Amino acid sequence: MSTDNAPSIHNDDAASRFETTVDGHTAHVEYRRTGDTIELTHTIVPPAIEGRGIGTSLAEYALAFARTNSLKVIPTCAFISAHIAAHPEHADLVA
Repeated sequence: MSTDNAPSIHNDDAASRFETTVDGHTAHVEYRRTGDTIELTHTIVPPAIEGRGIGTSLAEYALAFARTNSLKVIPTCAFISAHIAAHPEHADLVA
């Protein structure tokens, strides 16, 4: 997904998730904040919008949020964990 087509992502603090809506379908990363850590627990991308880089965009947003807010990441979500492994520039965020 190019940056021109990147989805608009926002933090729904009340629901503890980063989310975006694409073609009427909402994708999100669920999290738990405790002190100076953020646990990224689950990533959901509906099948109708899979394969378009939306999960990757959500992961990048979540990790950028952690970095901006000086939070350490606990990647309990398998997708987020794999994303960090594939992008070592984020390894310093891991608690």
